[in-house]
This record gives sequence, structure tokens and C-alpha cells, in this order.
Amino acid sequence: MKTEEIKELFAQFEMAAAELEGIECWSARELQHLLGYSKWENFEKVVQKAKDACKNAGEEVAYHFPDIRKTIAMPKSAEKEIDDILLTRYACYLIAQNGDSRKQEIAFAQNYFAVQTRRAELVEQRLLEYERVKAREKLSQTEKHLSGILYERGVDSQGFAVIRSKGDQALFRLNTQMLKRKMGTPDNRPVADFLPTISIKAKDLAAEMTGLNVQSKDLKGQNKIEQEHIDNNLAVRDMLTKRGIVPENLLPAEDVKKLQRKLDSDEKKMLKDTKKKR
Repeated sequence: MKTEEIKELFAQFEMAAAELEGIECWSARELQHLLGYSKWENFEKVVQKAKDACKNAGEEVAYHFPDIRKTIAMPKSAEKEIDDILLTRYACYLIAQNGDSRKQEIAFAQNYFAVQTRRAELVEQRLLEYERVKAREKLSQTEKHLSGILYERGVDSQGFAVIRSKGDQALFRLNTQMLKRKMGTPDNRPVADFLPTISIKAKDLAAEMTGLNVQSKDLKGQNKIEQEHIDNNLAVRDMLTKRGIVPENLLPAEDVKKLQRKLDSDEKKMLKDTKKKR
């Protein structure tokens, strides 16, 4: 997500915020549109999931999701009362957590409502960290799926490790040990945990291509599949280098596990602060 888009969304969410008895809150009807839901009925389903999550966390649903009535303007100067819900920051966070994170509004909201200090720069930084954690999770899922495909075609876990290593060497022009040293990766940790987001996504794309082509070309045996994975990583590398991005020259990033712990800690802190405000 671009900085300009983040700033625009930040301004929209800030304008929608209100304060009631010292508690910042948002209207569910307004949040519905901010999160990209055109129909209230569809948004209500997400709200209900958030309420369930709130209850499961041991929180009081009525405190975070109080029902209210709202008057809206109608044609010819008429007015109409509709159902609405006041939402605390924690309630908004839970709603965002239960939305479709592929939507940029949802991804933004997950991070906006998790940050207590309302500054655009902090939200942007957290979004970048969140994106990297999600990219790493996606790579793990892709590699697990690929491993299953290869196992059915005669490649065991040791063979898969060799194939993956050969792919890394094609993408980064460095073998696994050299790449680990360059990235400052401990021997017992995957190098992907210390790669920048774009490198993680590059590995993911190459692995997705391998999984697709192994099935569509009906490849069997380690040698053929290994060459396919090497070719796909070379293709991804070629695409990056043509745009001036040399994978092995990118700086290492913070341990993705530390980032995940940081994001989890933010969520716990938000819940703790919410309880203090009561």
C-alpha cells in the first residue's frame, strides 16, 4: 500500500472517530463503508463474528458493542431511524480481524485500530511489518503445499530440502549457507525469516510456479522437478533484476518471529488499556 493511500485512509478513519464519556468510538454504519462493505446485512455478519471473539476473550460485549438508534436524512427532508452500534477501538479491531484481509481497507484497519498512538507514520510502519509477517506465513503455506505435491511424485522431505536450496541459489546467486551468513541467519533458522518482504514474495512466486507447472506438465522424479524449480527462480530473478532489484544485495530484515511477537504484544496492550479506561 502506497504512502498516499495510507494517509488518505488514515484521514478518513480519524474523521469518523468520536468521543463519548471519554471513550473513543466509531459508528458501525460509518465503519461499514470505511471497510468497503456496501450492504449492512453483510457487515452485520462480520460484526457478529467480532462479538463472538470478544466474548471468547472474556470481554463484555455490551461495553464494546452497545446498540443505538441513528437518525438519517431521507428524500424530501424526511428522516428515518435505523439501527446502529457504537464500537470501541477494540471492537473495531476485532471487526477488522474478522474481515477479508485481502481488502486494503481491512488490512489498514487491522493495524490502525491496533496502534494506540494515532500517528500516520506509526500505522504505516506497522502495516509494513504486518505485510512482511503475512508474506512469510503465505510462503510457509505455499512450501507446505508444494512439499505435498512433490511427495506424491516421489520426492521425500530430504529431496524437497535440496530442491528448495537449489531454487534459493538460482534466485540469490548464493548457496544456502552463504545466504544465511549474508543475512545474519542462525544455523537453526530458515533464511526466509530474515529476508525483506520482496524477497519472501519472490520465493513464494517461484514456489507457486513450480507447484503449478509440476502438475500441469506432470513432472515426476527429483531431477526434473529440481530443474523446474531452478528455472522458475531464475525467471523471477530475471524479472527483478530487469527492474533494478538484485535480491542478494537487499539488506536483511528484522527477525520475522520478533515482529510477530511485537504485533501480538500490541494487541495485548490494547486490550489492557481498554480495561484501564473502564
